[in-house]
Amino acid sequence: MSILVTGGAGYIGSHMVLHLLEKGYDVVIVDDLSTGNKEAVLANRFYNADLKDNKAMDKVFRENNIDGIIHFAAYSLVGESMQNPIKYYENNVFGTLKILQYMENYGVKNIVFSSTAAVYGEQPSPIKESARTNPTNPYGESKLSVEKMLKWASRAYGINYAALRYFNAAGSHESGRIGEKRKIETHLIPIALDVALGKIDKLLIFGDDYDTPDGTCIRDYIHVCDLVSAHLLALEKMQNSNSCALSMTYNLGSEKGFSVNQIVQAVKDVTKKDIRTEIAPRRKGDPAVLVASSEKIKKDLSWNPRYNDIHDIISTAWEYRKKLR
Repeated sequence: MSILVTGGAGYIGSHMVLHLLEKGYDVVIVDDLSTGNKEAVLANRFYNADLKDNKAMDKVFRENNIDGIIHFAAYSLVGESMQNPIKYYENNVFGTLKILQYMENYGVKNIVFSSTAAVYGEQPSPIKESARTNPTNPYGESKLSVEKMLKWASRAYGINYAALRYFNAAGSHESGRIGEKRKIETHLIPIALDVALGKIDKLLIFGDDYDTPDGTCIRDYIHVCDLVSAHLLALEKMQNSNSCALSMTYNLGSEKGFSVNQIVQAVKDVTKKDIRTEIAPRRKGDPAVLVASSEKIKKDLSWNPRYNDIHDIISTAWEYRKKLR
């Protein structure tokens, strides 16, 4: 039996693949490399394919005995989604619709879906899974649409699913083998590290007038290896269950909030470098504060994050980032 990882050449997907391989799983990767990196492909069976390509995806399912799917493939830039929402619905929602059709056609019953804290919008923190969903951007709306689609597909077809609502993934594998690398970097920590390395001149801080102690946005950062370990726990829960139509929704976060300014200071602490910053206008769709309550998954799946210090998380990212020079 094989596990299909969509988006397995991306940042989180490649860490998922490595974790599965370390645990002895047989892994198949599908990635169109629009945002992923070919050098991050760690499994032998890799298909450069678009999820919406019926012919290519039928080949994937025919050639492999797929027992479960971990679905990362998606566009994920909030700002871009505000400018081009149709692109996000077409890729994120329609792409997942195709996955559900393949599951039905080939008898695959288990899927773990990469959702996001962006489904919540502005909410009092810490945010529990029971909080009202109210996305403030099309990216979050597209992910929430998929969650609803999974719910109804589960009821109709008996599939098992887990929707994992990430907060901010950060860090790199401790081996330094893989890490956060994009064609155009948009995430705070790698950009700050690139300033420390002298690759770019300054870090733009998008807004310093939010209703937070220092005026900058507050986010919850979770190490990518802790994130992917939760995916496997959810998948194994489904595989070991005798029931059908099992549904799970969990937050994945550290339950600690750090402002942009605090992250910049932590990067300075780790790198021993100065980080030049400049205040820029707010980005549309950015909530002021997003901090998780992850008690539910800790209780239900005995998930126990290994990385609890933001400096440790940044240190793993720093070790990888230095190798990209």
